[in-house]
Amino acid sequence: MKYKIFVDGSEGTTGLKINERLACRNDLDVIRIGPDKRKDLAERKKYINSADIVFLCLPDLAAKEAVSLISNSSTKVIDASTAHRTDINWAYGLPELSRSHRLKIQNSAKVAVPGCYATGFISIMYPLVTGGLVPKDYPSTSHAISGYSGGGKKLIEQYESTNENLFESPQLYGLNLAHKHIPEMRIISGLSCAPIFSPIVSSYYKGMSVSVPLHTRLLPGSPTMKTIHDFLSCHYNNEKYIKVMPLGAEKDLPNSFLGATKVNDTNYLEIYVVGNDEQIMLVSVLDNLGKGSSGAAIQNMNIMLGLDEGLGL
Repeated sequence: MKYKIFVDGSEGTTGLKINERLACRNDLDVIRIGPDKRKDLAERKKYINSADIVFLCLPDLAAKEAVSLISNSSTKVIDASTAHRTDINWAYGLPELSRSHRLKIQNSAKVAVPGCYATGFISIMYPLVTGGLVPKDYPSTSHAISGYSGGGKKLIEQYESTNENLFESPQLYGLNLAHKHIPEMRIISGLSCAPIFSPIVSSYYKGMSVSVPLHTRLLPGSPTMKTIHDFLSCHYNNEKYIKVMPLGAEKDLPNSFLGATKVNDTNYLEIYVVGNDEQIMLVSVLDNLGKGSSGAAIQNMNIMLGLDEGLGL
């Protein structure tokens, strides 16, 4: 028996990427709504309730509306929007964080796909905060850079228009310090106060790095780089898709430059521990359209259906 899959919002960047990954699977039956029916509420409801798994690739309000249409108790939903990421009734779709996160995904009918920047930040901070190496009230900061695909279909069209040159240089944005990923960055990491987050968009298509600096004098016991590295390495030791790179690995990169595109077209996330024993920089590198969205969504689907976690990835 093939599982029935429906992608609600398949015209956006995440929806298109999910469909690309689903097209490679012969164990799934992807049901597709007609283009003229995509905004027909009754038709959407019919498709949603006929599926085993529904992917929501919609704006927040539309995602909430879609959830309200579910009347079939066997239908499971994976929401790629921001709408449900901090809702305790939803599983947070980053299974590598802990055994309890993976089990909640496995046993839940509602899973929220993490934000791309949030994935990079939380993969660093969650283990350190829950493990007591970083205090909950630590004044955390993060800067990150992403390709323009992170801005979605509208920004991609704007950037790739022959009539516009949006980025004469990398552009800081979210200057009101209220980026939509900040609530999940704080809550899921276990921090008591929001990080100062400075995202940057640049003139390449995809790929992302998220950096979190730590002053060791503000941490319990003033841990060394090796202490932090060993702790994170142990935490992710058995994980396939999150890897803590060896200390000094950045020195083997061309000119010791750590680019944001090095794991593009994969579902991997790499964590680097750099700096010195007084000031440590933690850097995660991921594909914002892979582990940062569609790859994570497919990984969660596999877990929810009891399949091999890496199937199709």
